[in-house]
Amino acid sequence: MDTPEQPQIYLITPPTIELSTFPNRLAGVLDGAEIACIRLALAGGDEDTIARAADACREVAHARDVALVISNHVLLAQRLGLDGVHLDDAARSVRAARKELGADAIVGSFCGASSHDGMSAGEAGVDYVAFGPVGSSTLGDGTTAERDLFQWWSEMIEVPVVAEGGLTPDLIRGLTPCTDFFGIGEEIWSQDDPVAALTGLTDAMR
Repeated sequence: MDTPEQPQIYLITPPTIELSTFPNRLAGVLDGAEIACIRLALAGGDEDTIARAADACREVAHARDVALVISNHVLLAQRLGLDGVHLDDAARSVRAARKELGADAIVGSFCGASSHDGMSAGEAGVDYVAFGPVGSSTLGDGTTAERDLFQWWSEMIEVPVVAEGGLTPDLIRGLTPCTDFFGIGEEIWSQDDPVAALTGLTDAMR
């Protein structure tokens, strides 16, 4: 994933998707905005459900030359012809995932608000590191990834960084100078018109 001056949009799917409607909603967003990559971030462990969702999303994404990665399911990523995997365990699985998927696959890692985990993931060979949530959240222990972390990372570390979780126009405005990607998901899928919601967020980058 390249890192131009203005951050790119890294789209995150909802944890549950309705196969009869979501592929069309996804297509609408991809047609209405420039998207760098999509993360299939499904909850649950039913392989058949995940595989069918991945197949549907892959068709939509690849028809538009957008990469699709899946959260954590390294073997499924390989079997379903996806572009890579997004790991939620900081640096712990990076080397194994890279070995399994090969040098060309995208391997990314979520590192919470820990610069140490981010550096470990970078040393293990990730293509990007994600920090978050940047907005206030009642999930987890309430720790947020502060702007200082992104500022330091962008100045000191070459691995591309994703800011995600609880994004608002104000947060996007503040983080635009020091992040490579914004991971946007629930912020738009919870709205009736996800494209308009995304535009409202991306306008804050200007």
